[in-house]
Amino acid sequence: MTSRVPVSIAVLGAAAVALAGCATPVGEDDRALTVVASTSVYGSLAAAIGGESVEVVSIIDSLSQDPHSYEASARDQLTVADADLILENGGGYDAFIDALIDASGTDATVLTAVEYSHDYPENDGHADDEHADDEHAEDDHDHGDHEHIEGFNEHVWYDPHTIAHLIEDIAHELGELDAGNAETYKANAAELVAGIQGLEASLAQIAADHEGEKIFVTEPVPVYLAAAAGLVDATPTAFSEAVEEGQDVAPATLLDARGILESGSIRAVVTNAQTGGAETKEIVSLAEKQGIPVVEVTELLPEGLDYVAWMQENIDALAGTLTR
Repeated sequence: MTSRVPVSIAVLGAAAVALAGCATPVGEDDRALTVVASTSVYGSLAAAIGGESVEVVSIIDSLSQDPHSYEASARDQLTVADADLILENGGGYDAFIDALIDASGTDATVLTAVEYSHDYPENDGHADDEHADDEHAEDDHDHGDHEHIEGFNEHVWYDPHTIAHLIEDIAHELGELDAGNAETYKANAAELVAGIQGLEASLAQIAADHEGEKIFVTEPVPVYLAAAAGLVDATPTAFSEAVEEGQDVAPATLLDARGILESGSIRAVVTNAQTGGAETKEIVSLAEKQGIPVVEVTELLPEGLDYVAWMQENIDALAGTLTR
């Protein structure tokens, strides 16, 4: 989704200074590295890689919070100002973190997930072996303006391949900041990437069994995952874009969507459990009448799950639905 509510930062500076005045200074040698993530999706990756040597703060850490409309606080600005490494999605998804970075004046390294996607405009993506031996320069990932890009699906955390590259760079940057634990970060990242490879194997199995089958996705959140599973998103673009941006779906588009569901070619409907309006409810109701299974996914990490377990649950739900 694109940002629907402006992020209010102008009044945070003075309040952040006041909070800083109340904080207890921590010696550089005594504190763990601090990683600040825009959402718990990226925070969970940092926690898995950093372990006990890293303190992770996820600004959005609940399914009840909406990154698109989140209004940052002075405490959030202070948190960002104190970060050693910042992880964001980019692509307009978490604009609040961009505003916090700009307002705080932080000099922390910023890793932006969308920049690791092969689909990112003017980006050829990262070669599979690129991160093993290449020299990494911090300015390779300079923070910039990451506005919503028309036609680009910013929900890249649903693309395990993209996330694998991000994981490698998180480990690299932590190792640059804390050379004494660099090998541990690298080993933890390798274990996490092995889990990602398991996800890709599960997706490949779905593709082997269901290549080319059609699904209807009310929002483009899980489209990368579906594409990796060899599935075809048959949703009218105008429908998913309208739902994603919180706009009314045009009557002609809704009629088109109904026709697709009634055609008998749709194997599953996938919805975003965190959002959705009247049109989404209508699609779900029609799917149920047509006997089409409905799968719910979320944008944010459910409580009690790490990234790999979460994605595996989504993959298993999709595979189970397709075999009905």
